[in-house]
Amino acid sequence: MTAQKHPIIYFDGICILCNKAVRFVIKHDPQGYYKFMPLQSTTGQKLLATLQQKPGTINSFFLDEGDKIYSKSTAALRVARNLSGPVKWLYGFIIVPSFIRDWIYEFISKNRFRWFGKRDRCMVPGKDISQRFLND
Repeated sequence: MTAQKHPIIYFDGICILCNKAVRFVIKHDPQGYYKFMPLQSTTGQKLLATLQQKPGTINSFFLDEGDKIYSKSTAALRVARNLSGPVKWLYGFIIVPSFIRDWIYEFISKNRFRWFGKRDRCMVPGKDISQRFLND
């Protein structure tokens, strides 16, 4: 990956839970540190291919920090540590072995559509947050 000014969060654009998580990050990231890109985008699909993910299977979100890409619980905890408020304390869970954290993450991921639903297409950000979303 190349050097970049802002970390990029790649997320499932049709997942309602994922969209709520993006809105949560935006709310708790008033400095605009993070940028966002749906995995359904051309760039998102290229990332999935690079990471050798099965086509059409989006079961994680990814954090691209320029020099390294993180996924699942590690990505979530790395995002949390840079947010405002008490949520940053969640980063302390990084000491829990990743196989345990990822098992919980995968359980939620496998059930997210059933529990929270999904949209027919990716969310379209409003004018107030559109600058946070990258275009292909």
